[in-house]
Amino acid sequence: MAFILLIAFIAVPIIEISVFIEVGGRIGLWPTIGIVILTAVIGTAMLRQQGLSVLFRIQQNLEANRMPVQELFDGVCLVIAGVLLLTPGFVTDSVGFLLFVPPFRRWLASEVGRRVVARADVHYTHQSYSTHGGHPGQGRHGTGPGGGPVIDGEYQDVTGDDDAPAKQRLDHDDPERK
Repeated sequence: MAFILLIAFIAVPIIEISVFIEVGGRIGLWPTIGIVILTAVIGTAMLRQQGLSVLFRIQQNLEANRMPVQELFDGVCLVIAGVLLLTPGFVTDSVGFLLFVPPFRRWLASEVGRRVVARADVHYTHQSYSTHGGHPGQGRHGTGPGGGPVIDGEYQDVTGDDDAPAKQRLDHDDPERK
C-alpha cells in the first residue's frame, strides 16, 4: 500500500504538469488558469449541494433506525471529490467530478465492498428472542418496540448527576444482574 501511495505521489504531479503544458500550449496560459479556477468554483458549489443532500439522507436513515452505510460512503466520496477539485489540475478535476456522479459512487461502493468482504474475516451474529419471556416492551419475534432487534447492554452515567444510578442493567430477564 505504501508503494502504491509513493507511485501516486510521483505520477500524479507529473501527469498533471504534462496535461497543463499540453492544454496551455493549445489554448494559452490565461484560459488554462481560468478553467482551473472555474472547476474549483463549480466543484465547491456541487460539493455544498450534494453534501447537504447526503447529510439530510443520513439524518433520515438514523431517525428510521437504519445504518446509513451508502450515505456515509457518499460523504467520503464527496470529501475526496472536493479535495481533488480544489487541487489544481485537469486529471484530478476529472476524477473529482466523476465522484459527484451518484451511479459511479454506487458502482464504486459495490466494488469496494466486494473487495473488503473478500479480504476481511467478517463474522456477523444475530440473536433473536422468542415471544415467551421476552423483554418488557418487546415486540414480536424478539424485536424491540420500533421493530429492530433488542440489544442488551450496560451503561455508566458520566454526567456527574448524583441522582442517577451509577450503573444500570438493561437486561430485565437476568435476576443475577439486578
